[in-house]
Formats: sequence, structure tokens, C-alpha cells
Amino acid sequence: MPLPEPVCRRERAHRRSITVEGFVREDGLLELDARLTDVKDADYPIASGVRPAGEPVHDMLVRIAIDAEFNIVEVQVVSERVPYPGGCDTIGPAYRQLIGLNLIRGFRKTVGEMFADISGCSHVTELLYSLPTAAIQTFATFRRDNEDGGRKPFQLDQCHALETSSETVRQFYPRWYRSEARKKGE
Repeated sequence: MPLPEPVCRRERAHRRSITVEGFVREDGLLELDARLTDVKDADYPIASGVRPAGEPVHDMLVRIAIDAEFNIVEVQVVSERVPYPGGCDTIGPAYRQLIGLNLIRGFRKTVGEMFADISGCSHVTELLYSLPTAAIQTFATFRRDNEDGGRKPFQLDQCHALETSSETVRQFYPRWYRSEARKKGE
């Protein structure tokens, strides 16, 4: 269902695009390529000069490689377009500190703490926040979401729709369904 029509006429001023692509490498690792791009629809005067309409103000790229347990084993960060060349584009190597972190165990909180304020680039850090769910979706490509391996599927109790007492879980994951009464008595 689309958003409702705007309540009045409007003109776009800015577009932020975030894309994440997942790849399987021949060595068995999974790789995620992520990109954040900010573009203005009008000429944009900033301290470093005027950025013409349609040209990116920010164009940040991140590539990480992860193993089957979601541990980060490789990191590359590139700042293609930045508002302050020679400043913004020098922080990339700091993000190698991500190596060893796990994407699904406290990743967003840890990244927020590690790269807060002057310790990182707010745009690269924001881009990193989209990686955990993109990694899960990439891994999900290779397995059925409700296959019965004897363990509760990872996605259950991770969002509103898949809370184990929900109608969605009762319908699609009946083995793991817990009525409110049963849940409280467990």
C-alpha cells in the first residue's frame, strides 16, 4: 500500500539513497557492498564550494566480508564524494576496527559507541546500521525461513509480526506458537 497523496503541492529538495547488495564469494564468505548517496535538487553552496544540483554531496561505500556466524573478517570503506575533500575522506581506515565484531550481536550499539562524534563519519556509521538485516536477508536466500532444524527459527521474537504469540506465528510456524497463557506459564 503506497503512502497517501501529499496534503499540498511540494518540490523535492534532497534525495538520500542507501543500497546494500549481498554476494557469496567462492571462498564461502558472504560479502556486503553498501552505498549511501546524498544528492541535492538545487545548487548547494557549502564552505568548500558550490555542489551543482544532481551531483552527489556524499557518496560513501562500505564492503564487509562475514563468515557463516556473521563475524566480520574484512572491511573496506571508501568516500567517493564528500563535502570536505581531504578531511571527510580520511576516516576510512578507522573502520577496520569492525573486524571481529558480530553483525547480529550488539553490532549497532557497538558501532554507535566506537564511531561516535569525531571518532567516525556520521554517514558511514549510519550506512553500517543497515548491514545486519541485509546480511540476514542474504543468508536467508539459501534456506527456507520455516525449515525445522529442531531450533527456534532466528527471526521469531525479533519483530512485531513474528512475536511467538502472534497470529502470524500460529499460521506459519505452528510448532513455535505460544498463546499468551502458555507463554506466561513457561
